[in-house]
Amino acid sequence: MTDPNVERKLVEIMRIINESDKPVGARLIADELHNRGYAIGERAVRYHLRILDERGFTKKHGYIGRTITERGKKELNDALISDRFGFVITKIEELMYRANYNLETGKGNVIVNITNIDKNDYDNATDIIRYAMEHGATISPRVGIIEEDTDLDIYVPDGKVALATVCSITFDGLLLNNGVPVVPIYGGLMQMEDYSPTGFLDLISYSGTSIDPIKIFLRRKATSILEAIDTGNGKMLANVRQIPASAAQRATEIMEMAKKEDITGHITVGDPGEDVLYAPIERGKIGIPVMVGINSVAAVEEAGINVDTHPVSAVMEYSKMKKL
Repeated sequence: MTDPNVERKLVEIMRIINESDKPVGARLIADELHNRGYAIGERAVRYHLRILDERGFTKKHGYIGRTITERGKKELNDALISDRFGFVITKIEELMYRANYNLETGKGNVIVNITNIDKNDYDNATDIIRYAMEHGATISPRVGIIEEDTDLDIYVPDGKVALATVCSITFDGLLLNNGVPVVPIYGGLMQMEDYSPTGFLDLISYSGTSIDPIKIFLRRKATSILEAIDTGNGKMLANVRQIPASAAQRATEIMEMAKKEDITGHITVGDPGEDVLYAPIERGKIGIPVMVGINSVAAVEEAGINVDTHPVSAVMEYSKMKKL
């Protein structure tokens, strides 16, 4: 049986083909998948199309592309109904499982956000990202630079350079892999005063939404990252996870170990069953808010540079990521 992540991509590819009134090729499918938040390249699309052909869900028309079959339409109507709800948390859980970075060996994958930057804007954009990272706006100063001809299964549009920034959900992967049960619960907009977080102004639950909460705040242009860095007062993005109260000490030890590997950004560890910076927490649990890795990218947009960002997008070998 194919894993859920592959199945979800298969369904999305069928949706794209079904929405067209003519055969669709792998390149166009890859472009549309990118628009829908899937970091997947043309080569990977061809792999998925072969699976659909073998199942009888799509039909190949030479070099001009595929159409969906009647069997494929029925499958599309029936398959993964639950995928329309709670998609983000499902994707996050899969990436948490795949994030296997080992704090002792310094090897393994971390979760990354992917941001596509126009080549003409790249130097200015990376200057701003470096500035934000140097001032602690993100969880790690390391990035991965992905060119158009990369061997990685990450789609990079023509004329763009993709920048991978460490996603704060990496913390959740570290906790999970070290025996601490963890659930990401909110993405939110954090008020900064005198260079310190004072509380969440707005929160969106990860559960039951089909769009990443952090991306919603990016679209709203709700941040003032550069202002927060320069004056101490502004709005940054952060998210909250909760763990059993009994695991608080172990979680703190893991996060202290992570600092030595340039993975930081956790704001505080809450008290059992108590709100943390105005974020509600369940009884018997504690909340841990963390600054998100995408704050540096939000700063780029604040400076008037257009970028295309996909939070919680993929996993990448952390040892291959370097400081700008």
